[in-house]
Amino acid sequence: MGAPTVRVRSRFRRLLAASSAVVLGVTGLAVVPAAPAAAVPAGFRDTVAIGGLSSPTAAAFAPDGRVFVAEKSGIVKVFDSLADPSATVFADLRKQTQDFWDRGLLGLAVDPEFPARPFVYVSYTYDAEPGGKAPRWGDACPTPPGATDKGCVVTGRVSKLTMGGGGTATKEQPLVTGWCQQYPSHTIGTVAFGPDGNLYVGGGDGASFNFADQGQVGNPCADPPGPRGSDLVAPNAEGGALRSQSPQRPAGQPVVLNGAILRIDPDTGAGVAGNPFASSADANARRIIAYGLRNQFRFTFRPGSNELWAGDVGWHDWEEINRVADVTDRVAENFGWPCYEGNDRQTGYSNLDRCQSLYSGAGQTAPYHAYSHGGAVANGDGCAAGGSSISGIAFESGDSYPSAYDGALFFADSSRGCIWAMRTSVMGDPSPSRITPFVTGASIPVQVLAGPGGDLFYVALGSGELRRVSYRDDGNRPPVARATAKPSSGPAPLTVRFDGGGSSDPDSGDTLTYAWDLDGDGAYDDAAGPKPTRTYSDTTVVEVGLRVTDSQGVSDTTKVSVTVGSPRGDGPVPEIDEPTGSLNWRVGQPVRFSGKAVDPRNDALLPASALSWRLAIRHCVADGSCHTHRLQDFNGVGSGTFTAPDHEYPSYLELTLMAKDSSGRTGTRTMELRPETTRLDFTSSPSGALLSVAGSQQRTPFSRTVIVGSNNSISAASPQRLGVFNTKHAFTSWSDGGQRTHNITAPAGPKEYRANYSRCSAENPC
Repeated sequence: MGAPTVRVRSRFRRLLAASSAVVLGVTGLAVVPAAPAAAVPAGFRDTVAIGGLSSPTAAAFAPDGRVFVAEKSGIVKVFDSLADPSATVFADLRKQTQDFWDRGLLGLAVDPEFPARPFVYVSYTYDAEPGGKAPRWGDACPTPPGATDKGCVVTGRVSKLTMGGGGTATKEQPLVTGWCQQYPSHTIGTVAFGPDGNLYVGGGDGASFNFADQGQVGNPCADPPGPRGSDLVAPNAEGGALRSQSPQRPAGQPVVLNGAILRIDPDTGAGVAGNPFASSADANARRIIAYGLRNQFRFTFRPGSNELWAGDVGWHDWEEINRVADVTDRVAENFGWPCYEGNDRQTGYSNLDRCQSLYSGAGQTAPYHAYSHGGAVANGDGCAAGGSSISGIAFESGDSYPSAYDGALFFADSSRGCIWAMRTSVMGDPSPSRITPFVTGASIPVQVLAGPGGDLFYVALGSGELRRVSYRDDGNRPPVARATAKPSSGPAPLTVRFDGGGSSDPDSGDTLTYAWDLDGDGAYDDAAGPKPTRTYSDTTVVEVGLRVTDSQGVSDTTKVSVTVGSPRGDGPVPEIDEPTGSLNWRVGQPVRFSGKAVDPRNDALLPASALSWRLAIRHCVADGSCHTHRLQDFNGVGSGTFTAPDHEYPSYLELTLMAKDSSGRTGTRTMELRPETTRLDFTSSPSGALLSVAGSQQRTPFSRTVIVGSNNSISAASPQRLGVFNTKHAFTSWSDGGQRTHNITAPAGPKEYRANYSRCSAENPC
């Protein structure tokens, strides 16, 4: 067979704005060590477009060639083009952005008429309680209230930034502030322009990811039917994850933005005339075009249509791809969360009145496609199953890929580290039966977007890069860059002879050109030719880069390290004094940490200002694979205290100490901290009842291993058929005296929870 054909047609000139689940993993944005080089299909290349970023979350291409990048901390950077190695800080929103767990600056879009309309749009976690001012908490959550206990309540914000004459933002205009969020995931998400010129915004439910949250922990968002500070109870609770169903509330009750997609005026933030609830007296209702979503971290538009396609991060079982058929019609799609997850009823919430009304005919828009956490997305894709978090979605939109990808929908999963292509059927729509792997081994892809030349780009949060996947069908193979440095270390001044002569090109007749970055600033502008020389006068470590380019303009890069002032390997040596590896922590336990680092060059202790700490949680699944969620950083301190968080088991904490000396050398030390666990036994009388624990249903008797002190929601389905004669029974009581649905705190030792049922009869009607 010959090479695949590439169609010839004009590219869509409208740039696709892709958007953001947190949270990626079940809880949101997963942070893991950088993965090896990603694999792509034959003929494709996955290369770094922009590197050296700090926790990038989103990117956007401006019509004039500029590239904007959002970093989770609240920084927006701008590059003059993809060839520009040096960023300018366009906006610094760190003061009002809470960068904690999955919270942060997560969404970014550029006005389609930029720079005539010099506006950049951002969505971020606003570090303020409803009606309050920032900063409220900073990039932390103290105990009390505790991040996963009562929660540090914040909001979300969408703002319009105006570019001034100097090319940086001079004004922030908040357009929408809302999305009351109790827990540290499922925060704000995508901001993107639609084909109609309006702005589209998404935000998650802000509810707990550990238990079925109906607002039973203080109800800080004042959801009905109780006031703020009251613990809502089933069956009429409307808080927690039920905020995603707020457009279904009776008239007069407040509609909130959580779990919804908005269509707003990009200049005022007001709902657009023609929206489904445009006649409502509630300003939030007037903005909503779709709802019933858990954490629609990313969505995009299908080129040439009014279709909006959204990825929704699931809980225990399913990831969803949802489609809004026409964003301009008067239909408000309800995708069913938390009453549904995928196509299934979510048993953790099925006993609530709000879900019963949905089951009884209010209607749910089923997902276009859902994939199971326990199975492969595509057969033989090599992507780990278990934990899942759909984290990027974009359409093929150019003419640079083979025709097999015409109209394909690309979607990413940050927990699995993969991107797939859902190719179209003969009818022209993306087909769930035609999913193939496209990028495997990506380092936490948190956004997928179309960019210059119609190529697919993705934001790799784990490696701090914006990456580009390109294709060439001319048979030309890329060159291979190789470089050496002699000597590679020594005292200053140090004269180093570099040699790129080992570089090669597999195609006969191709010649190579050389460009060197000898000062490590990212720009290949310091020397040409294969063998330059450079003298270094200061004590430092330099990552020298070589870029070789063949006759067809295809390049490859490599780096070689030069250490000036002391032999390589003499970086600082960190040591964690406490806690020790013998610690077994419980949820809510204060854990003190302290440490130091020695500079081996003079055997002196580095100051505390040279130290930084990172606390992360490793969440594992049945097949043994794990992914990491960054929880909190502590910079410039030698000691401190954190509170052990709540998380489903199996999981454990990682505490990392990094030291950096004055010459830029670094050293790290990581400690694993395992939790103390206990066994919860669930039984029923009669036996065989369906009980739900943290949203996962099972027949008794069964057991669950959980972390001591963890918060677990339990619920007994009623009525149900039980006993030898399979007769209808109704729930009567729990052995601990709790309501049919209630939360339990895992005790230090094993404990049995028995659900009691009685047979339905005339005296005991069901």
